[in-house]
Amino acid sequence: MNEDNHPTRGMIHMISRGATDGDSGRAGKARGRRLENFEIYRGADLPQDTVVSFGPEDLRGIVAPHNDALVVTATIANYDVAKIFVDNGSSVNVLFKSTLDQMKVEGFEFEPVSTPLYGFAGHAIPPLGQIVLPLSLGTVPRRVTKMIAFTVVDTLSEYNGILGRPALKDFKAVASTYHQKLKFPVGKEVGALCVDQMVARRCYEGIVKEDGKKTSVELNMIRKGRNE
Repeated sequence: MNEDNHPTRGMIHMISRGATDGDSGRAGKARGRRLENFEIYRGADLPQDTVVSFGPEDLRGIVAPHNDALVVTATIANYDVAKIFVDNGSSVNVLFKSTLDQMKVEGFEFEPVSTPLYGFAGHAIPPLGQIVLPLSLGTVPRRVTKMIAFTVVDTLSEYNGILGRPALKDFKAVASTYHQKLKFPVGKEVGALCVDQMVARRCYEGIVKEDGKKTSVELNMIRKGRNE
């Protein structure tokens, strides 16, 4: 056995395909412009962002050892929405129809989306559409709000929503499952969302119980397009 795992025998890349911002013509043109107008950060050109870090103090109050997911509460369209799963493996942000129905939002455009979502199990999940809503993370004075696109799906879930890579990128958020926190820059300061581990564990237990019924467990690691 080669204990240092060298030499390597090749490279295995992640298979990816599909858009993270809808499949309308407008979204396609926007993606094209981003591909044409890109930049590579080098040396002095590096953005001077606020440093987001984690330390021993962030473990205060955490029940250890654990393998808990990050499940947070955030404000969406002026509603405090609990049980939002933070998943940096998801190519889209998700809002479940049952959650959106409770919110009864008005004045926001609901755009049809035809590209199905696929989870680990490989089954297609047809989305109802996409809606852009204000999402706020943190508490004043370390609170930030951005307009975030959510893909709406009508399926059972232990969660009310999923924050995927698009939202994490927009907030420049850094997630640590070990510290059970989501941190993000707020100007020159750093805001944080702490996790209620008991809520996260109850959600997981609910998913395990429903696994045989093919419900929300398939929505973990969401992707668009069969080969995304």
